[in-house]
Amino acid sequence: MRRRAPRLQARMLASLAVLTLLAGVLIGRLGQLQLTDHPAGDDRVALPGSSRVALPALRGRILDRDGRPLVDNAVRTDVTIDRQSLADARDGGRATVRRLATALDLPFDSLWGRTTLCGAPGAADRPDCWPGSALVPVPIAVGVEPAAAASLTERPELYPGVAVTSQPVRDYPRAKGGGAPQTTGYLTRPDAETIEASDGAITDADLVGAGGLEQQYDELLRGTPGYSEVRVDARGVAVEETSRTEPVAGSDLVTTLDLPVQRATEAALADGVRQARDQGHRADSAAAVVLDLRDGGILASASVPTYDPSVWSAGVTQEKYEQLTTGDRSPLIDRVTGVAQPPASTFKAVSLPGAVAAGTDLRDDVSCSSSYRIGDRTFNNFESRAYGRISWREAIKVSCDTVFYRVAHQVWRDQGGLSADDSGDPLIDTARELGLGAATGVDLPAESSGRIPDRAWKREWWDATKDASCREARRGHPEIADRTRRAYLTALARENCSSGYQFRPGDEANFSIGQGDVTATLLQMARVFGTIAQDGSAPSPHLGRASIAPGGARTPVDLPTAQRVDLPGRSGSLLRAALTDVVAAPGGTAHSAFAGFPLRQWPVAGKTGTAEVYGKQDTAWFVSYAPATKPRYVVAVVVSQGGTGGATAAPIARAIHEELRTQ
Repeated sequence: MRRRAPRLQARMLASLAVLTLLAGVLIGRLGQLQLTDHPAGDDRVALPGSSRVALPALRGRILDRDGRPLVDNAVRTDVTIDRQSLADARDGGRATVRRLATALDLPFDSLWGRTTLCGAPGAADRPDCWPGSALVPVPIAVGVEPAAAASLTERPELYPGVAVTSQPVRDYPRAKGGGAPQTTGYLTRPDAETIEASDGAITDADLVGAGGLEQQYDELLRGTPGYSEVRVDARGVAVEETSRTEPVAGSDLVTTLDLPVQRATEAALADGVRQARDQGHRADSAAAVVLDLRDGGILASASVPTYDPSVWSAGVTQEKYEQLTTGDRSPLIDRVTGVAQPPASTFKAVSLPGAVAAGTDLRDDVSCSSSYRIGDRTFNNFESRAYGRISWREAIKVSCDTVFYRVAHQVWRDQGGLSADDSGDPLIDTARELGLGAATGVDLPAESSGRIPDRAWKREWWDATKDASCREARRGHPEIADRTRRAYLTALARENCSSGYQFRPGDEANFSIGQGDVTATLLQMARVFGTIAQDGSAPSPHLGRASIAPGGARTPVDLPTAQRVDLPGRSGSLLRAALTDVVAAPGGTAHSAFAGFPLRQWPVAGKTGTAEVYGKQDTAWFVSYAPATKPRYVVAVVVSQGGTGGATAAPIARAIHEELRTQ
């Protein structure tokens, strides 16, 4: 017995040491799980104690000028499951979720994935995981049919922790026409930079404006979030709400948009694009805008291709989201403000005042020949037509190119030719004074500034592209089968490689008719024509009109300051007369498009444009205003690869004017 006692004691001590070691490991692991395995400040996995849960505010609506909703709020039926019931269940809640999947006829994997926290170990991939807080019930199924959801409440014993809730979501009552989706924008989850910059006002579970007015006025529409203080147990599960601060709803935004005009504009643009395609044109994109000259408010803004914005409320898939956001033909692009392209002959309304600033006497007749020679290059009139000696008013009416080539060539010489700088070029200066080459300042994100290609820009462009041009010159474009096109592009690359920095007379000639490197947005050209219509008073385009707080208080939106532009000599009055001839007089380039239109009751003035784009079909432009005798509205239309301005863009504008004259 005495011999065995020491052995027994040794065994007991060894067992105690092992148990102590295991207990230490267990305690260490628990401490690691609670203190170190989760990011600091991550409220999705909370420590025992209390935590704060954000309560999003009801977002304000977007209304037209008469209070009709363009973007509204509707109620969506969701099914949620309480995280405490999941944690309490032996199987983690799998049986409950499986019964839910059967009752709602939804895949189990999708519903189960929703119970996992995005970013946590073993979580489902986005968008199946739950990106919100671990302290709130998880919306396991969204947009459920109310009848199907109601059946769950009849057997609560089968669905512990399950609740049916109503959630506000964006609603688009004009989704099938008149909703201006590119202008109003959409909502999306915020990125990390937005969350950090919000100083706690935005969480990763919120939605923020991602385009258009939703983005521009996001803070006004979003309101002020509330919060709920909850008690959290050791599992990170909220077990009791201890206090609550209710959110404050966002304000409604009243816009300058006019629903009937917007609806008519969208319909006219869609019909015009269809007709252009029926005639063999690609018509791959288009835009139209209506500007109210009384205050600069935008009455209508439409883009093609377009889309049904209710896709956001239904829950867009990643595949659908990529279709909406990828490429130059994305239907989310606002082609009124976000796309700049050569304005073609509509730019002659800019070049004519520039010609007067250069010393041109508008009382003199000018030669409208079929072509004009500059160095070793021939610049042709449209369709090589010749009109002989004509007045400047006639030159605008028939859209003569060679008249402007002559002026541009003389301006280039007077500036000093190849050795000149940009100071004092009257054509370039006039374009800038009329607001081109700079954003209009409209209250929308991502507005394009367009481009006025002067000598400084030419040098910068050459510096940036010289190496690529030289490589293409050496390669000779072997991938192009067409010999003529291959030779042209190779010669162009050689020229750009060796002397692409030079501002040549051909550059000034192309500039004078809105071709070459000059680009402008549709809204910029609408503003130019509004300035001409009002004899130098430049409209300030805007969309915001007022905000309406939840209590009903209405606050006007600050309007931009109107500006004055000097239209030298008789250029303003001559242009207004000539632009009326374009539509009303025989031989005017838009005359046939307005045949049978009541021009006596609603006189329209405007200018067509047909932009040549290398490798593509022509782009059709028409910018107009009415009534010509007392201008009130500007209507501008552009159709990419749509043919001529007179045949495609002008008929679209006519349909819009039909609506405006009934206002």
